[in-house]
Amino acid sequence: MRVLMVSWEFPPVVVGGLGRHVHALSRELVAAGHEVVVLSRQPIGTDATTHPTVTDDVDGVRVLRVAEDPPHLEFFTDMVAWTLAMGHALVRHALVSLLPDWRPDVVHAHDWLVAHPAVALADIAGVPLVATLHATEAGRHAGWLSAPLNRQVHSCEWWLANRADAVVTCSEAMRTEVATLYDLDPDRVSVVHNGIDAGRWRVPRAAAQAARDARAASPGPQLVYFGRLEYEKGVQDLIAALPRIRRRHPGTRLLVAGSGTQREFLDERVAAHRVGRSVEFLGHLPDAELAALLRTADAVVLPSRYEPFGIVALEAAAVGATLVASTAGGLGEVVRDGETGLAFAPGDVPGIADAVSRALSDPAAAARRARAGKARLRRDFDWTAIAADTAAIYAGAPNGGPRPLARPKIPTGNVLGRS
Repeated sequence: MRVLMVSWEFPPVVVGGLGRHVHALSRELVAAGHEVVVLSRQPIGTDATTHPTVTDDVDGVRVLRVAEDPPHLEFFTDMVAWTLAMGHALVRHALVSLLPDWRPDVVHAHDWLVAHPAVALADIAGVPLVATLHATEAGRHAGWLSAPLNRQVHSCEWWLANRADAVVTCSEAMRTEVATLYDLDPDRVSVVHNGIDAGRWRVPRAAAQAARDARAASPGPQLVYFGRLEYEKGVQDLIAALPRIRRRHPGTRLLVAGSGTQREFLDERVAAHRVGRSVEFLGHLPDAELAALLRTADAVVLPSRYEPFGIVALEAAAVGATLVASTAGGLGEVVRDGETGLAFAPGDVPGIADAVSRALSDPAAAARRARAGKARLRRDFDWTAIAADTAAIYAGAPNGGPRPLARPKIPTGNVLGRS
């Protein structure tokens, strides 16, 4: 089968977990005998002179990396205009450089940012459109669509979900959310979990020793959060829980690895809770350095308020870390309370403190749960099986073609009933 993946990120252009997902899925589809072309973009802020359109071969996947057009559009200030311009560039280059000599059997869109080019290319090629919705705008904003930009993004998501011939989500929680938000029959939505290449997270002996040496200077318990620094990730709740944790386990420190728009807000939370000497922001870390840090942590804490899947939990499990995570969305499916980790309700500061304290108080039980979490990766999150499930969705997708759709009604209240 010939598959055209359309994605706004693909390594080395990585914003979150979506790009790594598309890379791994494409690689495994090629290994299974399918032909895959990924249509993606060059880095933000570049142009055709610094980063021209190129075609790469990545693990047998043909990757068409499209240059940004010249207009001065900024992602964070002109998001919709920037997205439309990116989509126009993707379509133009696909028509000129790809479709004259190659036709896909299916187009697979990843998230709303590529709705316009994916719909256009599926229409032009006359093939089924499959859409994976990795997150939702309403979910990211606790159920609210209060600003014009939120409503614009939601309407693009609704259009992609309703135009697609098959819809995919990464968790059962997301399946329910997507069906509710976009007026879909849940039976039209397939669940295919994200996967992980656990071998990539092996910690070299020298890296582990360096992490242990660094750890020796701080003898108290060490907690680690890693991921994007955004409000929905709940790091502010973990910071709020830290004084309670330190009263039960003196000397506990929190290391925060990652970057994002909420860094200044988190600095304010650290000051408000008077834990400045106990929290260290490490910024973005290379995978090898991050894996070593996770390996030496007493617990990895993932306090998300919203999490469609939670691939960070798989990465921590692959290292063999003790996991303490919220039950938000897909995290509740990835981290099984009492079996592969300990869990707490999203936003529950006392619950965070209690779960972390349980993990720190019984290292033997924590180690058993970590082993169970690592063993589960091979059974439930294997990319070969994920690629096979995805190929079956391609094969079963009807070719509904273009269809007229009315504008969606935008909810004015909290559509998901969250706080």
